[in-house]
Amino acid sequence: MSNIYKAFEKKKAFITYIAVGDPDLDTSEQIIRAIAEAGADLIELGIPFSDPTAEGPVILESTQRALQAGTTTDKVFDLVKKLRRDIETPMVFMTYANVVFSYGSERFISMCQKVGIDGLILPDIPYEEKAEFEQYCKQYDVDLISLIAPTSSNRVAMIAKEAKGFIYIVSSLGVTGTRSEINTDIDSIVSVIRENTDVPCAVGFGISDPKQAIEMAEASDGAIVGSAIVKIIAKEKEKAVTPVYEYVKEMAEAVHSI
Repeated sequence: MSNIYKAFEKKKAFITYIAVGDPDLDTSEQIIRAIAEAGADLIELGIPFSDPTAEGPVILESTQRALQAGTTTDKVFDLVKKLRRDIETPMVFMTYANVVFSYGSERFISMCQKVGIDGLILPDIPYEEKAEFEQYCKQYDVDLISLIAPTSSNRVAMIAKEAKGFIYIVSSLGVTGTRSEINTDIDSIVSVIRENTDVPCAVGFGISDPKQAIEMAEASDGAIVGSAIVKIIAKEKEKAVTPVYEYVKEMAEAVHSI
């Protein structure tokens, strides 16, 4: 069974995202450790890429800061290897097809297995084009995470049937970023998913406070938060470790209270 299932085993999952290398790799290491300690059930690690099409300004700027700090794919792999010595929390990479292609798809995915990455999210790869990555993910036991968006409508069942690890439900149209309210009919998307698979699903894009996190986790199996954490890092830079820990702790406790 995939290590990712541990995140959802006994409770609703609280999932976090950070861009690795923002503001620098040392601070990222401390932030990731703090996130794990604060109770996150799964951690998405963003490998910075120069043209991240699914991202809003907050995450776009964080990936630019990470690139300016000299973050490379190899440095991210090295950091994960180091973290895996004492952190058992499931971890997945979120990045773009170009990052994997330029590294070499098989080489990249085999490295994921080697360092202890449990899954891979590639938001710019549509369901119909996942085969090249999927073959290596199966070979090296890395879950290729499927995304389902409000526009997926008649494709939800098809995507759900082949899903691995967990399903990332995109709450809103457009790019990542915090939103004051989320109006997508998550319940109907989840009911189609449930009819087709027992793979857990979690909702991301736009969640920033405990109330939203609880609402989304009640409708699914978990809540995903990225931009709200990245905003703290942007503001506090090297001093972000404690405020990120406090924010994640509050959010995780809210989700785990359901």
